[in-house]
Amino acid sequence: MLPLHRLIPVAVALVFPLICRADPARDAAIAGKLQPYLDSGVVSGLVTLVADETRVLHLATLGKSDLASGAPMKTDALFWIASMTKPMTAVCVQMLVEEGRFSLEDPVEKLLPEFRGQKLSSGADPGRPMTVRDLLTHKSGISEVRQSKEETTLAELVVDYSKAPLRFEPGSQWAYSTAGIDTLGRIVEVVAGTPFEIFLQKRLLEPLGMKDTTFWPTADQAARLAKSYSIPKGQTQLQEIPISMLPGAVTNRKRPAKPGAGLFSTATDVAAFYQMLLQEGRFQGRTLLTPASVRALVSPQTEIIPTPSAPGVTMGLGFKVQTEPQEVTAVQAPGTFGHGGAYGTQSWADPKHKLVYVLLIQRGGMPKGDGSDLRGAFQEAAFAAFGPAR
Repeated sequence: MLPLHRLIPVAVALVFPLICRADPARDAAIAGKLQPYLDSGVVSGLVTLVADETRVLHLATLGKSDLASGAPMKTDALFWIASMTKPMTAVCVQMLVEEGRFSLEDPVEKLLPEFRGQKLSSGADPGRPMTVRDLLTHKSGISEVRQSKEETTLAELVVDYSKAPLRFEPGSQWAYSTAGIDTLGRIVEVVAGTPFEIFLQKRLLEPLGMKDTTFWPTADQAARLAKSYSIPKGQTQLQEIPISMLPGAVTNRKRPAKPGAGLFSTATDVAAFYQMLLQEGRFQGRTLLTPASVRALVSPQTEIIPTPSAPGVTMGLGFKVQTEPQEVTAVQAPGTFGHGGAYGTQSWADPKHKLVYVLLIQRGGMPKGDGSDLRGAFQEAAFAAFGPAR
């Protein structure tokens, strides 16, 4: 048996390639493209990550996590990833579909009886009930209902959704819906017989080693939370803002676990999720999904959706799919899938080039959302550094 002083270098050599392969020149090239966005006050700080299907190739930071204290951004900084939660919820749904617990074509009212008898806003009956597939593709017509209580449950939220009239006939048009994804989380917990957050933890987060992904940061995790900023109308400088959609303390476990926009996470955690998908449902020797399920999740299920800030996008099942890359997504191959978040966060996986892109910022009112110039600059620089030409 090798002595300890010789075992340690061997262990590091085995583990380190899975974590990060440092390349200062490429890191500097990416930083050079992004620094102007900090210098001009667009964002306060950021974390960038590029990975292939098994390794993190680039992990870096720029700027501050807290402008008031001057605390530098760190690679393990925690961010509210908002709607980047939606694809993770979709994976949980697909796990139960794989097990035959329900079908994508099942009416929601079959699984959640509170939705029986829902009407259109006109008072008329819908042509057909909404289905699980409708919820996953944002074609359900479900209404957004503002959360009125800080401390409630997912079950109570979804009952409120069921009482609101449908905005349109299910399947007839597309309208982005966080309430629809919340409803999917409620379906998961009813069918699985366990709270959604426990199902997510046991079936997805733990197998992927996503130890910093949570609806409720601990005190230690909250200390690593990057501050959120926006530029108020009529002003020119960033000002700290509270996290929208999540009233009260981020550590308050009486807030609902919101499957549509509730998670906090880190760059490396998010990367692990997308690496699993690039490996067709496998991660470090474990199978979480079948290849057929992964293909269904990340294949176009709709027409091009009306999102002018990032054109050429269709919906998969809970994922956005870049069908016609253009403008800020021009370097991505058709079929690149992922999702953005309300505060400018981005996570995308390019299955042709086997690259994962993660950009974490906390900027409310980020100009052009998924089509932000910052996202484009990051992806272009990352592709130049780690794409097939290198």
